[in-house]
Amino acid sequence: MDRDAYRMNQASVIYQAFHLFPLLTVLENVMFPMQLQHVSKKEAKARAQEFLGKVGLPDSLYGKMPNMISGGKQQRVAIARAMASGGQILLADEPTGNLDSQNEKVIVDLLCKLAHEEQYAVIVVTHNQKVAEAADVVYGMLDGVLEVVRG
Repeated sequence: MDRDAYRMNQASVIYQAFHLFPLLTVLENVMFPMQLQHVSKKEAKARAQEFLGKVGLPDSLYGKMPNMISGGKQQRVAIARAMASGGQILLADEPTGNLDSQNEKVIVDLLCKLAHEEQYAVIVVTHNQKVAEAADVVYGMLDGVLEVVRG
């Protein structure tokens, strides 16, 4: 399997630490994966704006640099960027680990909406019990053995 092609076209990772490009604006961060796929700049911009709207970010933030916005907003930019890759599989590594409880709820609700309304397969790795409770299926790992906890 060509893992790079798989990641570019099928699955995207939402990192705990966001991993946004600090010298790109919010809009440019979301456009980036589409530009790697040779989508025209005009189309990438329009689609990036659509994805940012889906994660609830206003256009007033599009020109801001990542360090100019809150952690919750940065996480939503990271989710929009993951959606922009075109894959329907989102792998989220502790997506709420750096967030306060209010932003945690926003992100969990957003991931649930993506799974239930947008038909994304959302796979979340977390130690946070509140986040796990929102999942449809929960697996646990103990001593290297994966088991179904709920679902």
